[in-house]
Amino acid sequence: MTLKRDFPLLRVEKLEVVYHNVCTAVQGISLEVMENQIVVLLGTNGAGKTTTLRAISGFLGIDDAKVSDGFVEFQGEKIQGKPPSVITRKGIVLVPEHNKVFDNMTVEENLELCGHVQEQGSLKKDMTAAIYDYFPALRKLRKRLAGYLSGGERQMLTLSAALLCQPRLLLIDELSLGLAPIVVKDLMNVIKEIRDDRAVAVLLVEQNAVAALEIADYGYVIENGRIVYSGEPERLKSHEDIREFYLGSGDRESHKSYRAVKQYRRTRRWYG
Repeated sequence: MTLKRDFPLLRVEKLEVVYHNVCTAVQGISLEVMENQIVVLLGTNGAGKTTTLRAISGFLGIDDAKVSDGFVEFQGEKIQGKPPSVITRKGIVLVPEHNKVFDNMTVEENLELCGHVQEQGSLKKDMTAAIYDYFPALRKLRKRLAGYLSGGERQMLTLSAALLCQPRLLLIDELSLGLAPIVVKDLMNVIKEIRDDRAVAVLLVEQNAVAALEIADYGYVIENGRIVYSGEPERLKSHEDIREFYLGSGDRESHKSYRAVKQYRRTRRWYG
């Protein structure tokens, strides 16, 4: 599909986030998401990926964190520091890590609850029908308690709840966490289908670089709170250091980070 590239839907500029007024977790991150674009943010645990999503979506306060510098701009409006409810109404919806659902409610009740937050009537009815088309398994499980769903089914439900909020931009945190490869592939394909059908942009935080780059239009690599590399998927896939550390080629056990891999290669070139 043809992507609009005239101005970004989301613009994050020199963003810094501090925890407890002491620890800087994100250090000057800049990134963009265009209309209808899927952008992936790659990095290891503790790199600052989830913090970046929380800064964009307004959920930093729950962790005693705040934006100390830079800004987040959505559709030309600066939104950093605004509460999550305001940001959600503007069209940014966070799909959090660890499939947050109400275990003691059925699939249908979970969706009903999310639907009540937004507009009622034909819009909600149409979106609910679309959700069951994207995730046929949920149609069969409508009366089952969410607590009895598998990991993949819970993730389907979490994504469905987010869609009922009518997003312009989905922020998805670790979609693949704990899921079988075939389930991850199916979910990634659905995300791409939703983008194409609904004109929804996606910022996807992932450790599974192979799966994420298959559907992404652009990618960033974050480490220690900083962006260390960026580019279109083919550029990332062809980069020797990224292939070794993130895409599973080479000896990952010998190198603890992207920077370590890069430094190792430089040393190898200099000293043979």
